[in-house]
Amino acid sequence: MGQVIIRNLDDAVVASLKRMAARDGKSLEQFLREVLEERTYRDKETFLEFARGVRERCRPSDLDPTDLIREDRDR
Repeated sequence: MGQVIIRNLDDAVVASLKRMAARDGKSLEQFLREVLEERTYRDKETFLEFARGVRERCRPSDLDPTDLIREDRDR
């Protein structure tokens, strides 16, 4: 598993994160791991929803290009 080290965090930020973790009955490490994982999965899900929408809008049409060319020639 990978590791992340974050330097130069304001002491007030660290204290606030520790309080939030304690409220949830978790260690700071566990709390931050869950926050980061949730954010990663949420962003992935947002992207997948966007991709599904694009795919839906860009579905191949039932039109035959040959028929369209013939129609243009007949004009």
